[in-house]
Amino acid sequence: MSGVHTTCPYCGVGCGVVAQRDESGAVSVRGDAQHPANFGRLCVKGAALGETTGLEGRLLYPEIDGERASWETALDTAAARLSAIIEKHGPQAVAFYASGQLLTEDYYAANKLMKGFIGAANIDTNSRLCMSSAVVGYKRAFGADAVPCNYDDVEQTDLLIFVGSNAAWAHPVLYQRIAAAKEARPAMKIVVIDPRRTATCDIADLHLALAPGSDAGLFVGLLNALAGRPAPETFDGQAQALAAARDWSVARVAQFCGLKDADVACFYDWFLSAPTAMTLYTMGINQSSSGSDKCNAIINVHLASGKIGRPGCGPFSLTGQPNAMGGREVGGLANQLACHMAFEPADIARLGRFWGSERIAQTPGLMAVELFDAIGRGEVKAVWIMGTNPAVSLPDSDAVRQALARCELVIVSDITAQTDTAAFAHIRFPAQGWGEKNGTVTNSERRISRQRPFLPAPGETRPDWWMVAQMARRLGHGEAFAWQHAHEIFCEHAALSGFENDGARAFDISALSGLTCDEYDALAPVQWPVTAQQPQGTPRLLATGAGWRGGRLNMVAVTPAPPQARPGASYPLWLNTGRIRDQWHTMTRTGGVARLMQHQPLPRVSVHPDDAARAGISEGDLVEVASVQGFMVGWAALSDAQTPGALFAPMHWNARFASHGRVNTLVAPVCCPHSGQPESKQTAVRLQKRHTAWQGELFCRALPTLAPDMLWWRRAWEGGAHVTLAGRLPPQRWLRELAEHEGWQMQYAEGAGHFHALAWRDGALMLAFYSAVRCPVVETEAIAAAFSEPPGTPAARHALLAGRRAHNAPAKGRIICSCFGVGETAIRAAIAGGCDSAKRLGETLRCGTNCGSCVPELKALLAQRALLPEAANQAGGGERVPFELREEFVARQAGR
Repeated sequence: MSGVHTTCPYCGVGCGVVAQRDESGAVSVRGDAQHPANFGRLCVKGAALGETTGLEGRLLYPEIDGERASWETALDTAAARLSAIIEKHGPQAVAFYASGQLLTEDYYAANKLMKGFIGAANIDTNSRLCMSSAVVGYKRAFGADAVPCNYDDVEQTDLLIFVGSNAAWAHPVLYQRIAAAKEARPAMKIVVIDPRRTATCDIADLHLALAPGSDAGLFVGLLNALAGRPAPETFDGQAQALAAARDWSVARVAQFCGLKDADVACFYDWFLSAPTAMTLYTMGINQSSSGSDKCNAIINVHLASGKIGRPGCGPFSLTGQPNAMGGREVGGLANQLACHMAFEPADIARLGRFWGSERIAQTPGLMAVELFDAIGRGEVKAVWIMGTNPAVSLPDSDAVRQALARCELVIVSDITAQTDTAAFAHIRFPAQGWGEKNGTVTNSERRISRQRPFLPAPGETRPDWWMVAQMARRLGHGEAFAWQHAHEIFCEHAALSGFENDGARAFDISALSGLTCDEYDALAPVQWPVTAQQPQGTPRLLATGAGWRGGRLNMVAVTPAPPQARPGASYPLWLNTGRIRDQWHTMTRTGGVARLMQHQPLPRVSVHPDDAARAGISEGDLVEVASVQGFMVGWAALSDAQTPGALFAPMHWNARFASHGRVNTLVAPVCCPHSGQPESKQTAVRLQKRHTAWQGELFCRALPTLAPDMLWWRRAWEGGAHVTLAGRLPPQRWLRELAEHEGWQMQYAEGAGHFHALAWRDGALMLAFYSAVRCPVVETEAIAAAFSEPPGTPAARHALLAGRRAHNAPAKGRIICSCFGVGETAIRAAIAGGCDSAKRLGETLRCGTNCGSCVPELKALLAQRALLPEAANQAGGGERVPFELREEFVARQAGR
């Protein structure tokens, strides 16, 4: 089969994808069996990429103040307004805010314009929110932001540690590779360090459910345990790091982390005795007011034990975006210069010589949180936001929205017309999206891969680098931005990486600087450094034990610190935020795909049953979570997988998909002082039941204007709009006024505590509405079918009014496997029919055979069949028990 070989635009695993477009324009994707990041496997989001390439909701033309404009007019206007602000207030009054969704070539162009020619360093990126603490950790330890490991190492290690990482959902393809390695080598031990029991624990030999934010104590204690062992090497800072760890005994660590002494001792024994060990870490470590120190606490134990620079060894930071690493390479963070150069006189002069500019920024710029604070204060008067949605993703997001509303000039370049951030834009530029743009990305293991176009650019969309170059020309810097193709930018970037680089800088891809355009088009995935000495790339770093910039490897003294937030009488609970399995960032791409909304269609607030009981909350209740900054509303999911006293809520929902779903509204803008990364994992909150008179489900061909008192949650639905609603006032009047306005014929069913309605026009179903005191359970498949083929008999219409099928065919139930649309009903039936393992279920129903993310839930259903009362095991019947509760019930029954 032919197709275009490209790279997935989601997480930092960097999976290879083969995309095809048929004669009708439909796009299909499959995993690239030759790509070394995934060898053909894709997660459900990657498998659904073809469903994200439609033009619905796309920004296709430039706009000025909400009106369509030509590119010439939009660029001229933007440049004139920027120039006026710079002339009046200086370059520090201008800022760019970029994204790990940009390609490296886009990033390079934006960084060059801001730091090299505008002359200020106020360009930062949403990677600040996820990876900047890891950057600081690596730089302090190695002298460079250099990930020493690769994916092959996860299959070769004797001990693999996940800390602050639910890789089963956030990096599913890499997780499945680890799961396969564990199955092939059962002696391989896996430890999961996380306050929550997540899907990643499915393959764990030990789960350390430590107190929120206490990770540094665990690793400082491990360093103390290593102190008695002969060190393989002596490092700078080693004496100070060991001195800081000296008092962290097993007992003190257990008390600090809220763990059992025996579990801490077991973990330490495993690490000390394992010939090789890897630690995989991500947002749970990085998103902390002491995130940089936590990263160095992890790196310290690998240095002290010698478990680094060898196969199966090392501290491995997993990036959260497809090109977070590429942004770090080009200097996309405000406190670094391009190609791993720093704000040091020699580097500033070197960059000036290469770019031919005398306007190189002399000092670091504003990092993300402080940048938007400065916008709010009026110090930064113009911001260009590229491919990201800070009005949702930044902490204290209500304050961010207020800042953008006051900003003199907001430019947004994006693929989506309506986002929370785009609502504040004065000028909007239509960007090319995945499948249209052309360039490179770098994944978590330093592997550079190509994103290749296979779709025509729709409307007047353009590459981000082209917009930057056009703006540079209008600002008077055209000669330095005279590129005609992304290939030219890549070669310039590669040449800069080797410019006056005698090995002092880790990032060096100078061997690629002479690529022809055809060679660039054909570039195979390769890990940097790529030099004359290593033309095929470098799979593993630090084998020699030497660092970069002429220095030795360094250990950093770490004093464990608790989170800055402190739960108390008014706000007694911790809130942890993060990703769920099938969604991505702020849902601007995945939120429009119906099957990606099936697994968790509503924002669920996971709460321990003890905390729920104290608040008078039951499974499925509507709840409000509030902090000093703000509040959000979601649906309670009782779960013994939660640490008592701690909640979890997803970070994806925004003002386009929920009336009050933005969880970052609650998060305080507290940051690590070294990295500027916000503490998104620990916020002090309170939880209470949100009382409404009714809850309901609305299906309609187009979303009508809702009543002001209604809470709402929208989900993708192929038949039109599907919205979950809740309100204080009875919905009857609103619906009747709507029907009268639209000229619909109405059919009602009303009784004690419930109200159902169908709206018809010329025999076609226009709207279906179902409400009750608690959200009613309706058969979405039957309702969807009625919109395309109206029921022809009175019995079928009555069944539709009841929200069910005319015949007693079982509904799918909650979707467990999004890849193949396999629901809970079919899985239960297969288990009752004799499927006694996840493998057998996969053979029968295909569930769990693609990305594998649903395997933990399949195992929970299997365990429930074995241990729960028979009444709960009848296919499609009995009392439904939430997945997390089933898993805990099984654990208790098994005596674990």
